[in-house]
Amino acid sequence: MLIGISKLISPELLKVLSEMGHSDEIVIADGNFPGASHAQRLIRADGHSIPELLDGILKLFPLDQYVEKPAALMQVVPGDTVQTPIWEQYRAIIEERTGLTEPFEQVERFAFYERAKKAYAVIATGESALYANLILKKGVIAES
Repeated sequence: MLIGISKLISPELLKVLSEMGHSDEIVIADGNFPGASHAQRLIRADGHSIPELLDGILKLFPLDQYVEKPAALMQVVPGDTVQTPIWEQYRAIIEERTGLTEPFEQVERFAFYERAKKAYAVIATGESALYANLILKKGVIAES
């Protein structure tokens, strides 16, 4: 165990987060996402929700400061009547950790899948909310 690192951040996830460089992307995927068939590196986080993982991850690295929208959501398919209240949870967590109030771009479903295939890693969670998939773009860690 380590001090200051969420118990939700597994050793494997901590290693991947550390390996990622500026502008690398990581997908935090809901339970319906086809992670095994889309991931270059698949990290299992079954039983965990995306909001709690998002909060733990954002304590460890910044979002990309050099892009307008350093986070991406899977856009609701036109005609689907699903509500996405989880997006507001994400917005609140990101604002608290980074100060960003409008961090999201919305990506069409199949374009999101293609982007996920190029991501550094996919975290497969047990999140049951629909359209809960999230991509984060890692920023620069400056000297302290």
